[in-house]
Amino acid sequence: MAVRQPEPTVEPQRAWAHAEVPAPVPRPWQEAAVPLRVTIAGAGRTMDLDEFHARTASTALVVVAGGVIVHERYFGGAGPRDRLLGYSATKSVLALLTGLAAASGALPGLDTPVTRLVPELAGSGYAAVTLRQLLTMTSGTDWSEDYRDPAGPASRLLATWRAGTGGMRDELLAIPPAEPPGTRFAYCTPDSLVLDWARERATGQSFQAALAGLWAAIGAERPAVAGLDQAAAGGGVAMAGGALAATARDWARIGSLQIDGSWAGSQMIGRGWADASSRPERAFLAPGRLPAVITTHAGFGYHWWPLDAAGERVTADGMRGQFVYVDRRRRVVVVKTSAWPHEDPWQDRQCRDLCYLALPAIADAAVAATRTTLEA
Repeated sequence: MAVRQPEPTVEPQRAWAHAEVPAPVPRPWQEAAVPLRVTIAGAGRTMDLDEFHARTASTALVVVAGGVIVHERYFGGAGPRDRLLGYSATKSVLALLTGLAAASGALPGLDTPVTRLVPELAGSGYAAVTLRQLLTMTSGTDWSEDYRDPAGPASRLLATWRAGTGGMRDELLAIPPAEPPGTRFAYCTPDSLVLDWARERATGQSFQAALAGLWAAIGAERPAVAGLDQAAAGGGVAMAGGALAATARDWARIGSLQIDGSWAGSQMIGRGWADASSRPERAFLAPGRLPAVITTHAGFGYHWWPLDAAGERVTADGMRGQFVYVDRRRRVVVVKTSAWPHEDPWQDRQCRDLCYLALPAIADAAVAATRTTLEA
């Protein structure tokens, strides 16, 4: 399998358990390259696009404006056919699959307790949590999302998945409550895994099966890869919070679907879902109101990160610099994948903050360049 891991020139030393998601009806993007002249102000200086790529260890940049690829570039040995690991950008794909389940009528109302679908969680910290609280990461469970602590719960959960021997959902049953659900935001990958469990129970479709339907509908150009906690034949469960790999071009399809829930003129997900998932529902979820250690640039919707209160600009965001930025009003998508070091918290934060400043600037440049080309 050609799955490109964080180091852009190094293939994984061992294959994780996975399911390949087919792309049975590939429909390549239209392309019309335009010159992008971008000035990015951040990190105490201004820089051009080349310097930005160097400072943030880019592996790919794909820009789509009005349904057309207007800019595409790869770095460090990556290319358009490589499946790039999205890390937590996977969560935004899960939000779309949840929206599809809601549109089909299979998923009950968002204020339904998750235990109605997954009764196994009745003795856990999720006993009183609703689907809405999972989507907004306001479950109130006792969880610390710290992958730099090798003995912490996040590292243990990741190790369970990487071991490939199953049991990832068993870890969710042991997470205790901490605060009343709905009263505070805390970034929590188990919320995503519980949400996928509930979505699976409601629809009868695994993450990879649901994704296969989506991949066919949007004409994905290449098969995707979904990481599992053990082989599919043994009942492996998808790491739906962080283990989807897809080409940069196909990540751009995910962003395009978030614009208004439609694809090629067909309304796949309700416009209301696209709007609701792009906006912060509570004041403490608004941009600038999340814990500063998370970000001061974005808020939180339904597993998407809004950059404004109206939800006109949102992004998927994955560890080490995986972004699917969407300017919904102007119908621009910017996919940036990266391979910057995660071990240094200060460098990680600087790179991430710089991306939050750069992605809107790149979208602005694409709009300006496209307009100039049309007027010429």
